[in-house]
Amino acid sequence: MMWNVEEFVRAAGLTVDELAAYVDESQRGLPPVIRRRPPHELAERLGLARWMREGGMTPEGYGEFLHAYLAEGTRLHHPAYLAHQVASPDFPAALADFVHGAANNPMAIYEMGASAATVEFEVLRWMLGKVGYGEDGGGVLTHGGSLANLTALLAARAAAAPDAWTDGVPGDLALLAPESAHYSLTRAAAILGLGERAVMPLDVDGLGRVDVARLPDALERVRRAGRRPMALVANACSTGTGLYDDLRGIGGFCADNGVWFHVDGAHGASALLSEEHRHLLDGIELADSLIWDAHKMLRTSSLVAAVLTRREGDLDAAFRQRASYLFYGDQGFDLIGRTVECSKAELGLKIFLNLAWRGERGLGDYVTRQYATARRFWELARERPGFECPYEPESNIVCFRYGAGDQAALRERLMEDGAFLLTSAEIGGVRHLRITVMAPATDDKTLEALLDRIAEGEEPIGG
Repeated sequence: MMWNVEEFVRAAGLTVDELAAYVDESQRGLPPVIRRRPPHELAERLGLARWMREGGMTPEGYGEFLHAYLAEGTRLHHPAYLAHQVASPDFPAALADFVHGAANNPMAIYEMGASAATVEFEVLRWMLGKVGYGEDGGGVLTHGGSLANLTALLAARAAAAPDAWTDGVPGDLALLAPESAHYSLTRAAAILGLGERAVMPLDVDGLGRVDVARLPDALERVRRAGRRPMALVANACSTGTGLYDDLRGIGGFCADNGVWFHVDGAHGASALLSEEHRHLLDGIELADSLIWDAHKMLRTSSLVAAVLTRREGDLDAAFRQRASYLFYGDQGFDLIGRTVECSKAELGLKIFLNLAWRGERGLGDYVTRQYATARRFWELARERPGFECPYEPESNIVCFRYGAGDQAALRERLMEDGAFLLTSAEIGGVRHLRITVMAPATDDKTLEALLDRIAEGEEPIGG
């Protein structure tokens, strides 16, 4: 059935009104940041079974459903949202999602979305320039950092074992990574056919940062085990702590020893836009491959992640495939040869519209502000009795402890009434509370209120 355009216009208007109210009240911190109704209760409240069985939704019925749906979700625009590394999206990116939802141009094949593909080309050119790869680099946008890491390691595998695509993976490859690396790296090693045992740990300091001085020892361990390094991974920044590895030191070691250098910059590469913090990425241009998520610190909605390589040909070598119904003619403008996905969303439009509205400087100012807010929390926490902060933050992520009790239980107490949402992480085997400052609405008042709530009813350290 063709669209009823009049009905669409009415429903779209209701959508805009509901979302505007939702974001406004979220930014002002009026409702709980999270609700935790069990799935069976929530399904009943939303009338899911009835709607799926009977149909017949009208714009008015949709408006009522959407109001309830949004009310039960997690509010990423809320000042007390301090949890997972997912953006409080800016509205231009939301407009891009709306456009894609209607136009639906899956543009890994150029003829399926020339405008979307061209936007992606230019966004990637901009990102390559920021990293320092210039005209020689290559890139593609994927649906998320996990898929981006997999794609980058496919390129690394192609460099180390060019025949792996056709003949299978040699049994002597190894992936060197710190234990603080994102779980998707180990998952990628298994998917690629290396197996988890091929992931060999790098020596780190007490906070999980790669110890550059001990890299020769790690490489020697790999060789003694009868393996050869496919790639070495560094964090920029670590998912758990938000701390950056020494990219220049690691990159120099990899260059001297002929080891593929991969940087997981999913969260922290956006600091390239901040004059105050870009030094944290010194040496990133030495990486053979890099991932950079826009749905974290570039404020796009989920999911948009870039895979960037220093040499364009390395990315083109990641996939070796034929399909007569897709791969034919001049492939110069098609992206399907660089990505797992064929029906790929118009991802570049989200980044482009955020840039078009805010500019590089505006996005850089956002990064600077969020990093500064996290540092402010660190300063406030250190001034209060009972709080322990194991390191000075380098990003918008801060780990800390209060008291000697169960930090996971403390987190649950903070979330009981939906007043705050934060996560936790282990450092040196010890559980810590963890905040990630994502929402622009988070301010000193929020931070002080969180510290007050944590201290309520808890025994401080040494108490």
